[in-house]
Amino acid sequence: MGVKSKAAAAVLVLLLFLGSLWLQGGLDYHWDACLKGYNQENKLHQQSNSSKANGAEGQPILENCPGQTFQVSLLLSHLLAAPADASDVLLQPYLSSWDELVKFMEALGPMVGLISKEIESKTSIIRELAFLAEENPEAERDPDVLSKNPVSTDAGTKNTFEATQLSGAYHSVRSMIWVELKRGLVDFHHQTDSGCRTLLRLHRALLWLKLFLQKLAETPVAGRLRSPSELCREAYQSTLANHHTWFVRRAAELAFIAMPERGFFFRLVCVQNQEGLSTVLYRVVHAIQEVYDRTEKALEDNGMLDLP
Repeated sequence: MGVKSKAAAAVLVLLLFLGSLWLQGGLDYHWDACLKGYNQENKLHQQSNSSKANGAEGQPILENCPGQTFQVSLLLSHLLAAPADASDVLLQPYLSSWDELVKFMEALGPMVGLISKEIESKTSIIRELAFLAEENPEAERDPDVLSKNPVSTDAGTKNTFEATQLSGAYHSVRSMIWVELKRGLVDFHHQTDSGCRTLLRLHRALLWLKLFLQKLAETPVAGRLRSPSELCREAYQSTLANHHTWFVRRAAELAFIAMPERGFFFRLVCVQNQEGLSTVLYRVVHAIQEVYDRTEKALEDNGMLDLP
């Protein structure tokens, strides 16, 4: 079977694959106007996406890439805004980071774009839970956890709804874990729609994308640059494949066949060559690693790395 035939067959296979890979989501974006909009976008581009915020001197600010739906500068800004305190992650910029990563996957074509739809259903679950928690005044909260990151105001004004969600039960990874454990929403033996289980699925997918971007950024000392398809498949095999059945692994690998060539990624982030791509992607990978490590620690501390 040729490459095109495999790609065509993979479309049908993936429709089944994606239905079994994740929980059946399909939740509406009730909280979308608040979280996905993320009103700090302009400020983040000016402040968080800077050499000072990156912790590295002399790195230029990443600018918007004209004509692209996916914006690597916005992804970096959200990632840099996510870490909180010494070991926590703010859910608002975390989910906004996933919004950009979804756009990244969709840009790679319909095959990988199908997988992105399932990712969207996961972010939607957490947003829906956050919305419902804010609607429920009886929700239990830990004041010590939830007051660690007070809401800042801009020019003395504050949107009431945003202020509420920023200090709510789903304010951060650790506050969500604390609340869901206290309310008995996490089941360590059966599948549920808890935010913690959903976060774990996103967490595993983030490692896959982080490793793929890291491999894509690498420039071999000698020899050819490997194809993105090969790199993505390799990243998958060492991450998500460990949690999938044989059928799911075969379907996923077929999806990677239709991935664009390396030149497409140059255009996607507005660089001219591999050197420019490496510079941009290493910054993104470093930011993802920080968010990933903090999330990993929070899940590990609460015995949640193997939730069913």
